[in-house]
Amino acid sequence: RPTQAVCIPAIHLHMTAATMQVSQKDFEKAQEQLKLLKKDPGNETKLKLYALFKQATEGPCNAPKPGMLDFVKKAKWDAWNSLGNLSQDNARQKYAELVSSLVSAESASQKKDAAPEEGRHDGYETIIVTTKNNITKIMFNRPDRKNAISHQMYREIIKALEEAGKNDSTIAVITGNGDYYSSGNDLSNFTNIQPGEMDKMAKDGAVLLKEFVGHFIDFPKPLIAVVNGPAIGICVTVLGLCDLVYASDRATFHTPFSQLGQSPEGCSSYLFPKIMGLTKANEMLLFNKKLTAAEACAQGLVTEVFPDSSFQKEVWARLEAYANLPKNSLAVSKQLLRNMEKEKLHAVNSKECEVLTERWLSDECVNAIVSFFQRKSKL
Repeated sequence: RPTQAVCIPAIHLHMTAATMQVSQKDFEKAQEQLKLLKKDPGNETKLKLYALFKQATEGPCNAPKPGMLDFVKKAKWDAWNSLGNLSQDNARQKYAELVSSLVSAESASQKKDAAPEEGRHDGYETIIVTTKNNITKIMFNRPDRKNAISHQMYREIIKALEEAGKNDSTIAVITGNGDYYSSGNDLSNFTNIQPGEMDKMAKDGAVLLKEFVGHFIDFPKPLIAVVNGPAIGICVTVLGLCDLVYASDRATFHTPFSQLGQSPEGCSSYLFPKIMGLTKANEMLLFNKKLTAAEACAQGLVTEVFPDSSFQKEVWARLEAYANLPKNSLAVSKQLLRNMEKEKLHAVNSKECEVLTERWLSDECVNAIVSFFQRKSKL
């Protein structure tokens, strides 16, 4: 026993020294690998990388805290500060592991892209658009960001809806890739903005949102949402503009507008009370109640709920049957059902975007979004 007590520390010290050497080597290699990545890993991951690099090279956060309105510097400071007293060795190791996972994910994605899906449309980066068996499928494709909708993604969905409205498909389907349907508006849309640019950001954002929702209002064919997982914000509100909504039993529906100092969009201020009644709509739109798939179905927002294990098989079999119905008959019938409301919906959309512009410029909204990023950095 005395011999073992002497040997164990010696072995431990030897292994630690070797680990430190490997860690420094991996750290330097990871920095080079990061430069070769072609795909933007997203702001959340970039903040983690920044924080781990600073911790690895300088130790615990020693910079003064930036002002509240300096979103970018504040987010970086919070990320670095959240690492506390993590050792420089551990920070180097975690940095190298994170870069390695990004490289592996990009390599797998490139292999998958090398064999494109049948009927896939070119010209999209944040969504996948395919047309097959008389169905145009628009799939949100930012699974690493929980399919959060960036400005680029807004524009690509608009383009995809325009194409789907004019091509030979009978119906169009919107769904998500990965575990989430969509986590809604990408709040990083609100970062990297200088205080003097806030007014332009709000006005440009409202114009883009109005155009986005307008394309749902005017879409000429049956539009069906296949909600494969949690749905938040804008991707929930536009469900009222879809003709059918099928959901997995693991899907949830959340519109946390007041929590973020914002207000409803997607014509939900008009359609949700019509669909589910005023008091139930108030719970969602005013008080941030998150609905389960079963609750959303009971309140009329969702058409039908399926077990997650058989969701894709059951829903797509049904959609393929719908796509074999007479195309012109479906389009004409949809117009009869929707045309009487179109003028009203466009008016609602305009008013909602006008109010949102004011909200985005308010101190209340700015403070709520800053608080949101602070909470995320502490997770």
